[in-house]
Amino acid sequence: MLPPAPVLRTVLVGPFALALAVPTAARGHPAGDVASAASPGIAEHVLVSASYEYDIDSAQIAREHVGPDADPLAPLPHPRELEFHQTRQLVTPAVELGIYRDVWVSFAVPVVLAQSGELDVAAGVDRTSASTFTDGILPAGGFDAQRPSTPPGGNVAFRGVNRAGVPELRGGIGFAPMGQARDDTKPTWKLGAELRFAIGRVMRFDAVDPGVATGVSTGVHELRLWTSVDRRYHYFEGWFDAFYQRPIYTRGTALFHDPGFGATNTDPSQTAGVSFGLEAYVVDDAASGNRLSVELGSRITSHFEGRGYTELWEVFAFAGDRRTAGPLVLDADPTEPGVQALSHPGVSNIENYLETAAHLALRARFGAHVSLAAFGEAQWKTDHVISFAQAGVDLPTCPSGAPRCETDDNNQVNPGTQEVNPLHARRIDLVGHRYRAEASRGYVFGVEAHLAF
Repeated sequence: MLPPAPVLRTVLVGPFALALAVPTAARGHPAGDVASAASPGIAEHVLVSASYEYDIDSAQIAREHVGPDADPLAPLPHPRELEFHQTRQLVTPAVELGIYRDVWVSFAVPVVLAQSGELDVAAGVDRTSASTFTDGILPAGGFDAQRPSTPPGGNVAFRGVNRAGVPELRGGIGFAPMGQARDDTKPTWKLGAELRFAIGRVMRFDAVDPGVATGVSTGVHELRLWTSVDRRYHYFEGWFDAFYQRPIYTRGTALFHDPGFGATNTDPSQTAGVSFGLEAYVVDDAASGNRLSVELGSRITSHFEGRGYTELWEVFAFAGDRRTAGPLVLDADPTEPGVQALSHPGVSNIENYLETAAHLALRARFGAHVSLAAFGEAQWKTDHVISFAQAGVDLPTCPSGAPRCETDDNNQVNPGTQEVNPLHARRIDLVGHRYRAEASRGYVFGVEAHLAF
């Protein structure tokens, strides 16, 4: 789910999994470690690491409301109807190899051990009057994808599929133009690029047989560019890193496709962010190499407008399956009479939003070869709309029969023409019916180990 899920945690885990330590020149935070080879006094080496994290996400799901009971002079009301909850367990083994002086290559394979989510009816909400149920997007009794023949019961409105698998394969290269290990008057500055190949089964939802679709991959290959700066001052070490990540190729089985006609903004969203912090050494024994430190940090990640997985992506796919004639079924060709049924993919257009986080870590290094870490993070997301595909585009006025033109001189999307966006579902994308994610919170708890050879 969020995208859910997979992209947002890399700001926390990435510095641990990709910036691996040099045994003879290791520092505290991984931003200060540089893997190297063929350098004076530094031997070629390999470092293997593994991290485990347990993620908890929650959000309030609101829906815009229009009608005779709404004040036309007041802001558009958006009462909360659902509560979203999701957990995920992720293991990321990684290896990094120094190939030249302050140059290294890295490989990592994140593995989702378990991922599942559910939607509960918000406090004080009546299923008989809440628009999600009266519009038929969810049945009044709810839906349990783990036991499709049995309503979930209690306060549960929707229970998603249990998912597991490998979302992507990561491979990167890094270079350190400056290093404090070589020159203690300068900070350690690193630059890197990483390709993320979405090799796993694509994350999709099957409304008829939910158990057959348990993948966790977005099906989108991405490029990540990053840089970091680290500087140690006696018993303190400060660090900063930044990244930019964008999609570069979409697999044929992915849910992100441009259906043509008046479809706009069909690409997956891009992300960028910064993180920074300060590490304090409680124990620093130069003779044995043993160290104990506490780190406080923060992170800001910007998610740019685009299509993606949201808290409701499984619900949209459930209500938009053409085999069950759900209310969100799309029209594949708006220029043809009638409806050419097209299943809603589940992914939807997401408004720009910011994710901020506070980070706490405890690190211990035992000699030159072994280090352990335990970390936790609290996250917050700004409120944002999660369904707002445009109705289409108003094409320019041209002579009759010309491609990508209209004959009417107006400023509106004409129904039944190539101006219409096939991905636009009025029940969730039209102003006054859109869904919003509000009061989003997240927590991450994890451990990590490094072993140098």
